[in-house]
Amino acid sequence: MTTQDGTTGTLDEALERLHRTGPEFQGYLSNHGPMVVEALVRGGQADRVHRWLDGYRRRLGETPARSREVTPDNWREALGDPRRSTDWTDHFRREIAARPWREVLAEWWPRLLPGIAAGATHPVIRTGHAVHTLLGGPQTAPRTGELAHALGYWAARFQPLPLLAVLPAGGLDAVPAVPRQEGGISGRLAQLTALPAAPDADGPEKARQRLTGLVTAAVHRYRTHGHGEPVMLVHAATAPNAVLRTLPALPRELWPVSLAAAWSAAAAVTAAYTPPEARPPAEATRGAADPGEPSAPAADPGELLAPAADPGELLARAADPGELLARAAAHGDDHAIKFADTALAVGDPAATGAALHALRLIEPAG
Repeated sequence: MTTQDGTTGTLDEALERLHRTGPEFQGYLSNHGPMVVEALVRGGQADRVHRWLDGYRRRLGETPARSREVTPDNWREALGDPRRSTDWTDHFRREIAARPWREVLAEWWPRLLPGIAAGATHPVIRTGHAVHTLLGGPQTAPRTGELAHALGYWAARFQPLPLLAVLPAGGLDAVPAVPRQEGGISGRLAQLTALPAAPDADGPEKARQRLTGLVTAAVHRYRTHGHGEPVMLVHAATAPNAVLRTLPALPRELWPVSLAAAWSAAAAVTAAYTPPEARPPAEATRGAADPGEPSAPAADPGELLAPAADPGELLARAADPGELLARAAAHGDDHAIKFADTALAVGDPAATGAALHALRLIEPAG
């Protein structure tokens, strides 16, 4: 492939490799590959992408078989049918080839938002990464194709939350936990009966500000609640961050409803996986490796940050975006990488501490 620069080539090549795989594997696990490679390339870690993908690709399955073409006349009957994921991807490929991708997104975003929690929020997160790529770089075929894959996955997995009572507005700490904190996310979300009202937003700009605050609160909260379910609670932050990153590509009149949907996703994940009590990070990871120790075996001396003399020094050094994301990449877990990417978007010391905390709580990729 001939490209303008190595970064463009790396991302496009990785997406092309991933587009030969399905959106899920092992029956229900989401394919995080496109989200991770986008985060790594944008975060200055392009040289790590193919090595990471070589290992991850072995877990993935092939593209599911086609069934029946999705059309403007029959799309409603195909909505929410995971067996139709390739049919849906084909539909969005045709749509994006026929008109500007922003126009397609603006049409389908409000249709899909009610199902934002579907697939454990992975479809909307994948969509957010795809849009972020298109907003920040060239409109290559692999990148517009990734938006088609992301929207297709979302449409295939579409499933609204149950009808819920509305509690007084409050932060994530006001979200009531579901009674049975066990099993998969579908069974947990089925227990939901009520959630606090979404934050007020008087107009698009206020909606953007509130959404930024929600992402920040979810990242910060992970430091004291991530021990409840280290992997799944990541999505309380990464899902609304995906929506936040999509806003610039949407008509401004869609921003308030996007905030409401992002809140429902973050609150639903919080309800499904929140622990019974908060714990200081040191207590939550007692017995884990010292925060200055490498999180995973290094392939070479530059693979990880050198051990810091104390946690404060590590925190200061990891505040550099390249170093924190390099540490997450060496750790290797897809959720840890995406959470580090979101924490870097928040950009304060508490968010950096939350990302380092996640690297200790989440098991490194083997």
